[in-house]
This record gives sequence, C-alpha cells and structure tokens, in this order.
Amino acid sequence: MMLLTFFLAFVFVALAAGVLAALSDLRGMVIPNVLSVIIISAFFLVYVVLWFGGRDDVFAPFLSHVVAALIVFCLTLLMFFFKGLGAGDSKFGTAFALWVGLKGLVPFLFYMALVGGALGVLALVLRKWKLIPNAKEGSWVARVQAGENSVPYGVAIFSGALASFVKLGYLGPEVLSSFLLQ
Repeated sequence: MMLLTFFLAFVFVALAAGVLAALSDLRGMVIPNVLSVIIISAFFLVYVVLWFGGRDDVFAPFLSHVVAALIVFCLTLLMFFFKGLGAGDSKFGTAFALWVGLKGLVPFLFYMALVGGALGVLALVLRKWKLIPNAKEGSWVARVQAGENSVPYGVAIFSGALASFVKLGYLGPEVLSSFLLQ
C-alpha cells in the first residue's frame, strides 16, 4: 500500500506541475524551468522507490525512458533552432518524455501534435477575427490578436503527456490494482 501511495503522489506531482506549466504558457508564453525540474525529479524519485520496492514492472526499463527523453530533446532542440518552439517547451516536453518512455512516446507525440495543430488553427481564428476584445495584457490571446505568431505549446505538451499516462495505464485499474495484489 505504501508503494501505491508513493506512486500516486509522484504521478500527481508531475501532472500538477504540467497543469501549472500549461497555464503559465497560456498566461504569458513562459514555462518556468522549475516545473520541468519537478517533473524530472518526480520521475527519478518514483522510479527509484519502486525499483527498491520490487515494483520495477510498473515502468519500462530505465533506458527506454532515457532514450525517449533524448529523442524528444533532439527533436525539440532542432525545432528551437528553427524558431518553431521555445526553450521552455523543449525542456517541458523532454521532462514528460522521460515519464512516458518509448512505450508511450507515439501517443505522446501524436496527441501533442494534434492539440498543437488545433491551437495553431485557433491562433489563426483569433488573429483574424479578434474574438476576445478584453484579453489580459501579455496573455497568449492578447499577443495573437495583436498580430504575433505564437502558440502556447505547453498546453499541447501537457495534453500529449496526459494521453500517454492514460494509455500507459498509470491511473488505470490494472496498474493501480497490481499494487494491492502484492
């Protein structure tokens, strides 16, 4: 029961940091580095606790998680160099890629791209028709309506991570009940 508590606590810490990062990106197009550090730290701590507790079956092998993070880091770094993504987005995406590993990487990238595309379309609509007349100064909506080309990709990254967490069963009955059976 103690391992289940640790697992859930760290999953919720990572998800809470993800929500805060997505909101921060919406409000001011900035993702604080501390949130990515919290997500990474939560993964390492829960991985170690579960490994020592004999539950290393909850996650994929450690190398799978590291390789997924390296893949996302390289892809997002390339996008950063071509000004398609911010540095905070790159760190944030890498942090969640560490959690999902290679097994959850495809859903992570798919849903991230899907939501990112929807945000891009929304940005075009907001820019053309200025649907929100009193948008908060400095917010994504205000910036887009003023003519800036930007998308709060932290929202897309968090959506992809959440979809991957569901796909991997981190909050599903199979994984959670497995803690109670041991």
